[in-house]
Amino acid sequence: MTAVMISTMVLCFALTVSVAVSIGLASILGIQASNANMLISVKEMFSAINKFPLAAIPFFILAGNLMETGGISRRLVEFAKSIVGGIQGGLPMTCVLTCMIFAAVSGSSVATTFAIGAILIPALIKHGYPTAYAAALQATSAELGVIIPPSIPMILYGVSAEVSIGELFIAGFGPGLLIGCALMLFVHLYCRWKGWGKHDGDGRLPFGKAALQAGWALLMPVIILGGIYGGIFTPTEASAVAVFYALVVGIVVYREIKLPDLYNILRKSVLSSAVIMFIIANAGLFAFLITRAGVPDAIGHWLQAVLQSPAMFLLGVNAALFIIGMFIETSAAIIVLAPILAPVAMHFGIDPVHFGLIMVVNLALGMITPPFGVNLFAACTVAKISLDRIVTHLIPFVLVILACLMVVTYVPQLSLALRDLVYVK
Repeated sequence: MTAVMISTMVLCFALTVSVAVSIGLASILGIQASNANMLISVKEMFSAINKFPLAAIPFFILAGNLMETGGISRRLVEFAKSIVGGIQGGLPMTCVLTCMIFAAVSGSSVATTFAIGAILIPALIKHGYPTAYAAALQATSAELGVIIPPSIPMILYGVSAEVSIGELFIAGFGPGLLIGCALMLFVHLYCRWKGWGKHDGDGRLPFGKAALQAGWALLMPVIILGGIYGGIFTPTEASAVAVFYALVVGIVVYREIKLPDLYNILRKSVLSSAVIMFIIANAGLFAFLITRAGVPDAIGHWLQAVLQSPAMFLLGVNAALFIIGMFIETSAAIIVLAPILAPVAMHFGIDPVHFGLIMVVNLALGMITPPFGVNLFAACTVAKISLDRIVTHLIPFVLVILACLMVVTYVPQLSLALRDLVYVK
């Protein structure tokens, strides 16, 4: 069954069949090869999306679209540009910084890609940056949406591995800031090397004026994170609060959302949500069949037997997760692998919260690596280019995040210092 599924999936990729259809078709043929009941496909696809935390996805996507149309995203961009936009490469740095701020609201990298990319990708192109580079940069920066809390993958890991979600959220700030700062430094040096962005500061607002204009927008992360950490609402409920806040600010305060706009906003949100949920549903079925075949369990036992030291175990797990993340949707991979790998990590004396951050950061790379990189599809949709055009520009960004992943992996205090300060043992 496993051979049939993998070979079918590879063939579909070679024929440029869409991701969700490739996974779904491979799963259906796998069921046929194992002579199982076809009703399994319906049951498992429904089970994959019948999870309360996943309700945050359409809400966060809707909040992102409301922020885009309502002027919140634009004001966040102007605020970020007032901070870093005055130097060469300031516009790409603005993209990264805006995504860091937006990540504290969205919880979804896809929502971040659409909301910020709709503003910054055209702006980058207008300032002379190649379209493919702009799309690759936006897809990579939006990955911070699942690393800086609130984060849907962290919620799924906490549920699957029975780890405190609050501790995971607190621990996520260190890796998120590391990756964000590393990306900003890289794009600045890269732009200086390429000679791009010498006029990025044109039209930049003074910091005070930009902060004043973005006041309501900047208050949004404070309300969302304050509500979560204050125990007022759950991360999933926070997504609904984000929608309400964005709607009120967009209609009443900034007055940039008109009633006729709501139809297009809702329509775009439904289509985006449907695409992501369809991928998750098919990935859930695929993951179920792979698990039923014993593949993840065999990988876990093999890692435990072959890799004797914690350092080698972490290196082996990172290599395996990087490959797995290319082919299995992040949420599905976490649901399948966390219950298997977390106990093995604890056996090696690795803190489960630290291991959770390693899994999230690593599998988040799958969002920007072909063939299943959902951020890539979103960025290419906004930029109106094909996926193959951005691969060359994507490679340096992947290498930067891989370097950060090694730091996150082998410097546990980067993740655990703040956790240990807040959650006194």
